[in-house]
Amino acid sequence: MSRGRTVLALDLPQPVMPGATKLEAGYQSLRDAILEQRLAADSLLPSTRVLAERWHMARGTLEVVYERLRAEGYIVRRSGSGSRVCAVVPDRLLAAAGAGASLPAPAPSVPSAETRVRVGVPFLARLPDPALFSAQAWARHLARGLASTAAADLGHATAQGLPALREHLATYLARHRGISCSAESLIITHGIRDTLDLVANTVLRAGDAVAVEDPGYLTAGALFEQAGARLQPLALDGDGLISEGLEAVDARLLYLTPAHQSPSGATLPVSRRLAILAWAERRAAWVIEDDYDSEFNYHGAPLPALKALDRDERVVYCGSFNKTLFAGLRIGYLIAPPALRGALLARIEASGRAVGVVEQAAVAQLIASGAFLRHLRIARQAYQQRRDLLLDILAKGAPGRYRVQGEHAGLHCLLALDDSIDEGALCDRAAQEGLLLQPLRQFCRQATPGPAVVLGYAALTLAQVCLAGRQLAALLREGHPGR
Repeated sequence: MSRGRTVLALDLPQPVMPGATKLEAGYQSLRDAILEQRLAADSLLPSTRVLAERWHMARGTLEVVYERLRAEGYIVRRSGSGSRVCAVVPDRLLAAAGAGASLPAPAPSVPSAETRVRVGVPFLARLPDPALFSAQAWARHLARGLASTAAADLGHATAQGLPALREHLATYLARHRGISCSAESLIITHGIRDTLDLVANTVLRAGDAVAVEDPGYLTAGALFEQAGARLQPLALDGDGLISEGLEAVDARLLYLTPAHQSPSGATLPVSRRLAILAWAERRAAWVIEDDYDSEFNYHGAPLPALKALDRDERVVYCGSFNKTLFAGLRIGYLIAPPALRGALLARIEASGRAVGVVEQAAVAQLIASGAFLRHLRIARQAYQQRRDLLLDILAKGAPGRYRVQGEHAGLHCLLALDDSIDEGALCDRAAQEGLLLQPLRQFCRQATPGPAVVLGYAALTLAQVCLAGRQLAALLREGHPGR
């Protein structure tokens, strides 16, 4: 091949990467060809059917590869026009391709199981679908929010957050989560992880105990440990956290996800919520309620938040717009008990971690205009449709091989496997088919659950749900005898 000549995708050799799945090998091959400009800007990629024949891969695997490249901005896909390399590949990506190749990868600060969620990848797609909230719509709300913001508000990002956003949020939470709160009790943050880090470093002292769900959201535990805390894992059952286990716990803080337990999907009943609040009052402990996906309930209105029952002001309630709009939007909020509000605000002010005013103004405008509730309705219908399609395919294709848990709400559900199925072998076989499954045991600290996998479906297209669901049903039907 002559120097400088670009190639067609069909000219690329079949990807061979020892130790990598076919999905990863195909993705890396096409991505590297784009970044190294061996595939020219705006060049037409072959159809997944043609490339599958050329590379001896399953067409479904290449569909996942193409969707991932589209989601990450490397290609565009239009019905009737095929898939093309984006006209412009940012220089920073070209520079990044080889700049750090000789440097060792940094050690992860949080467990990898929590950082692998991805748009368009079955079944790691437990994220909001960014395609449901377009960049053009966001640009309009940014412009309107900026136009409605006073010059004085643009001059300084206050620690507590934009008053207009806090006012709209207080009204929203009262109507939809049953929480009676004022704008003064709300603090705007960069999201739930920012809230957890803020509260941990404000409330905890070195050596304090923090009680956490097991299995649970491992990133939360990692943040508490970074703040010097000791973790006390608490057992779950089909209804979530077993509140009786708290009687022997002397913790300064309890972290839980009562509306849709992460990752089991259980909803904590009112009796246990009241027991938790009574424990917190007796122990003078704090409770963090992570209400990360309660907006998406498919069988009726969700239970009011734990915070709605909090008469003694022991609960720090937190939510985030990156679970309702799109993951790249780093705006969240917390309701602070009066005893903590001053210390939390002082820490935000001292660290300069206040949220940008323009983004806050855009979200305030989004809520005030009614567009936020309209988006939630559209998203809820879309996610329910994807969930229903997936569960219908599995029910028809692999009856009796599993039980579904937590499907009533959220962006994911749990598939509890028949005891005859080897969870590890199933995950390995699924990876060969381009399906990435997360075993429930990856979310555990001390618990030893039965075989189960987490299925994220929200950020998949219906075509992906259909194809991946059939692949998974075939694997479940095939079975993998326990070792």
